Amino acid sequence: MEYTHLGRTGLSVSRLCLGTMNFGPHTDEPTSHGIMDTAHDQGINFFDTANVYGRQVSTGRTEEIIGNWFATGGGRREKTVIATKVYGDLPGEGHDEKWPNSGKLSALNIRRALDKSLQRLQTDYIDLYQFHHVDRATPWDEIWQAMETAVAQGKVLYVGSSNFAGWHIAQAQAAAEKRNFLGLVSEQSIYNLLKREVESDLIPAAEFYGLGIIPWSPLQGGLLGGVLKKEAEGLRRNDRSEELERNRAAIEGYEQLADDLGVGAGTLGLAWLLHQRSVTAPIIGPRTPDQLDTALAAVDLKLEQSTLDKLDELFPGRKPSPEDYAW
Repeated sequence: MEYTHLGRTGLSVSRLCLGTMNFGPHTDEPTSHGIMDTAHDQGINFFDTANVYGRQVSTGRTEEIIGNWFATGGGRREKTVIATKVYGDLPGEGHDEKWPNSGKLSALNIRRALDKSLQRLQTDYIDLYQFHHVDRATPWDEIWQAMETAVAQGKVLYVGSSNFAGWHIAQAQAAAEKRNFLGLVSEQSIYNLLKREVESDLIPAAEFYGLGIIPWSPLQGGLLGGVLKKEAEGLRRNDRSEELERNRAAIEGYEQLADDLGVGAGTLGLAWLLHQRSVTAPIIGPRTPDQLDTALAAVDLKLEQSTLDKLDELFPGRKPSPEDYAW
């Protein structure tokens, strides 16, 4: 496994981040524990979750599964850089329905949500606490004051964002700088060969302010994971049928390129992300141990410039703004 620093910090994380969204709703607890053990065996030390993951089963179910795994000992917590998120509405203590202040980024919700995540994860600190979405109604001074308190208490080490625009990062960092606070160190956003909009504004902002990019949905819901080959083999048709038809010609060329290279389509898509200078670690979300093995191959795949150029031809990228849309 290769490691890199998370943004401008001294924190070392693996080049693949284990996503846990399937734990609970689609992957049972014993299998989830097995996947996390295999991830450690392969050198993956960076795990991502959120307080809303698993709520189809029960509130905070995914965090609970990870916490139970930590509790089995063996240095599992100490070896893991755990990232979780705050923003989504969750039921409050003592009642099942959503209630005012049970979501978003008010100081009150940050305090409550953080303490509940710590309880479910069975740990006394979060390595990377991420804002799951921008909260347009809460001022940054309030948000940063709440996070300064959490850092001072030792409950949070680093702060990241998710699903922000470039100007949101600039706004957040300007407010943090006035308070002499480190501010954001990472941004988690959708980024893959089919979804390259972040190259226009978000990535330039992240690079300027020293944030690492953590791409989610690196294979665009399976469209970059060999969907046409699976379709030809009579396997279940991908749910993104309209998007597939719009991009069928490019995906055909992409799968042929993967065949020419002798690698799986999913491995190629992940390897492309790992060649982007702003990317810290794509989030992989295996439901089974076999899916984890497929992703691991991407770390060792070195792509020639001619291959990168071909991928850009198939899936054109974006220029930094304003040249992306003007001169």
